[in-house]
Amino acid sequence: MAQKKFIFEVEKAKEAKDGRPSMGPVYRSMYAKDGFPPPIDGLDCCWDVFRLSVERNPGNKMLGRREVVDGKAGKYVWQTYKEVYDCVIKLGNAMRSCGFGEGDKCGIYGANCSEWIMSMQACNAHGLYCVPLYDTLGANAIEFVIKHAEVTIAFAEEKKLPELLKTLPNTTDYLKTLVSFGKVTPEQRESVEKFGLKIYSWEEFLQLGDCKDFDLPVKKKTDICTIMYTSGTTGDPKGVLISNESIISLLAGVRRLLESVNEKLTEKDVFLSYLPLAHIFDRVIEELFILHGASIGFWRGDVKLLLEDIGELKPTIFCAVPRVLDRVYAGLTQKISAGGFLKKTLFNFAYSRKYNNMRKGLKHGDAAPLCDKIVFSKVKQGLGGNVRLILSGAAPLAPHVEAYLRVVTCAHVCQGYGLTETCAGTFVSIPNELPMLGTVGPPVPNVDVCLESVPEMGYDALAEVPRGEVCVKGSTLFSGYYKREDLTKEVMIDGWFHTGDVGEWQADGSLKIIDRKKNIFKLSQGEYVAVENLENIYGLVSDIDSIWVYGNSFESFLVAVINPNQQALERWAGENNISGDFKSICENPRAKEYILGELNKIGKEKKLKGFEFIRAVHLDPEAFDIERDLITPTYKKKRPQLLKYYQSVIDNMYKEGNKPRT
Repeated sequence: MAQKKFIFEVEKAKEAKDGRPSMGPVYRSMYAKDGFPPPIDGLDCCWDVFRLSVERNPGNKMLGRREVVDGKAGKYVWQTYKEVYDCVIKLGNAMRSCGFGEGDKCGIYGANCSEWIMSMQACNAHGLYCVPLYDTLGANAIEFVIKHAEVTIAFAEEKKLPELLKTLPNTTDYLKTLVSFGKVTPEQRESVEKFGLKIYSWEEFLQLGDCKDFDLPVKKKTDICTIMYTSGTTGDPKGVLISNESIISLLAGVRRLLESVNEKLTEKDVFLSYLPLAHIFDRVIEELFILHGASIGFWRGDVKLLLEDIGELKPTIFCAVPRVLDRVYAGLTQKISAGGFLKKTLFNFAYSRKYNNMRKGLKHGDAAPLCDKIVFSKVKQGLGGNVRLILSGAAPLAPHVEAYLRVVTCAHVCQGYGLTETCAGTFVSIPNELPMLGTVGPPVPNVDVCLESVPEMGYDALAEVPRGEVCVKGSTLFSGYYKREDLTKEVMIDGWFHTGDVGEWQADGSLKIIDRKKNIFKLSQGEYVAVENLENIYGLVSDIDSIWVYGNSFESFLVAVINPNQQALERWAGENNISGDFKSICENPRAKEYILGELNKIGKEKKLKGFEFIRAVHLDPEAFDIERDLITPTYKKKRPQLLKYYQSVIDNMYKEGNKPRT
């Protein structure tokens, strides 16, 4: 059977020249072979996306939340597109009557909810820059963003108000008005007013917009609609300027892609909003749903209740980050192994039958319909019963988890890749293409992509298997970093955005992310180590959830801090007569030896070089988390912070590793 190819070449490769590394050919999605999708009629800005949808679908359900009666969560209660629009118009008029307008910066702080979307739409209507604020950016980040972006008005969830008030009086040079999504206490009012600021409850602020009618300014495609601050793994947060055109181009590209694979969205689609609206991934997906007049239901804000919310809402599209899908996978595998022998045997038979048929090229719906009906329909019901597409983004999804979910959920499972700077979706894997497992798929049909060689890491974009830094060009790109032209120039070269991620083209035109350009260090013997690539390989060990590999340039070997998988390690301990809780098992030298052995096994299997093997490990029962500032909100490791946090552990591992072996 001929190899399918999902990209085509639009420009030849370039040899290294004038100090610039060589660049591989420029590729484009096959779904753009007749050109990029034209702009959608009548859409010049994000406000048009919402306004035109209201005109087309005034009575459609738009925003829903669960009604809580006597402390119990009930059904979803909905506001229609027209009801939301009327509220947004009032909000906009209230903003204008307080003196805020085009070009002003408006902060929004809180968990996803109807008020978040309405505040954002009011910004879109009147040309204010929407600036999401979120506390996981790190200590003092809220204050930093308010001052850096010059935020003059801020909306906040009721329970986030105290955090916002902590920034006073340091932010009073800019901040003039605060609006709560709910109520305001007399104490809060007093503490705000003593600094000369105004504060309103949601209802009070809406009343300011009653009987007022301000003209909406004319908005252009090139106007900035949002400044999204990204955490980055080092330094202060960077303000990514995103224009109307970026979002509108992305919507046109994703729409073309979904239509091309027969999965187009309709007004009947339902989305669960739980990933932060402060991040680009969720923001653009919700814009896409609004464009189609579809429905968005909000979660209750508790990850333990997420599956219950899914069961009530019955979404058709489910977006997730790997951490959530890992939980779903762990929950399902636990259930199966806790079931009886018969149940387990039936499940394993159904799984291998369906998986093998999918490998032969059958679509997931045709691979084993009887197994779907008898065995896998229960899993589908667990996700509400209507999910047809699961999209994973923000970090790599482990191939064994992706394969498992593709079989058992009776839905397409697609992995995507993008950055805030590329307006999220830049690559996405294609439904029913099992060979794309472990890749992020081909480019979306509105960007050009090429790889640039990274000679110092041994990555050659002109080699038989092309590897290099992923570079992207197109109208979805950001307009620069706010007030940081120096940083913009570092990543934007000749119109190409340099992502900092290293990719490898696959034969079918999909891309595999294999490394991170800056994550390279040298060991004392002069060997370079590409750490991200090693972490991806060692991450294949099913007994570990997360691994951080470290090498000191004064030492000749590598060490690692590992979050073991609790279920797997406790099972191993039981089989080896080791008692105690998870914490004490992690401290047991035999457990460390066991994990080290598993790492060595995979190292040998993947033919790693001698210096790439791990010599010593520390097992931490507590997962790397945002609270300790060890990872970013999108689960990327903050390497300088990890080193600082585990410094004494690292020193001990090197001390032990350097002892003469008996």
